[in-house]
Amino acid sequence: MSLKFLSDDWFTKIEELIAALGDVEVPEALHDLVLNVTVTDTEWGERDLCIDAGNMKKGHASHAPTKMIMPVDLAHRLFVDNDQSAGMQGFMSGQIKVEGDMSKLMAMQTAQPSDAQVELQKQILEVTLA
Repeated sequence: MSLKFLSDDWFTKIEELIAALGDVEVPEALHDLVLNVTVTDTEWGERDLCIDAGNMKKGHASHAPTKMIMPVDLAHRLFVDNDQSAGMQGFMSGQIKVEGDMSKLMAMQTAQPSDAQVELQKQILEVTLA
């Protein structure tokens, strides 16, 4: 089953995958990280998601100190394809806009994913349309 990235069905499936894995160990640097992301240029207009303690959730968290805004193709490369170089390229080219505490983004770049996070990433890639 392949679902359209950022569709309501996709968010529901991601929640199911996270729940099925149970307590996903996250690196210490990500425990308290809350980051809002607004994705532009989707077929539904802007879509909001939140990275909270290493997990993606639909919508924004009211207590997030940092917000990133980026186009859907770049978000796909970052959050589905796990292309970490896309983040730096997007930031340097101005495709990623950052509001708030930029130092929080550094935690994401330095943290190494746990085995459970790697497994979750594989599952997300499997259920997401290219």
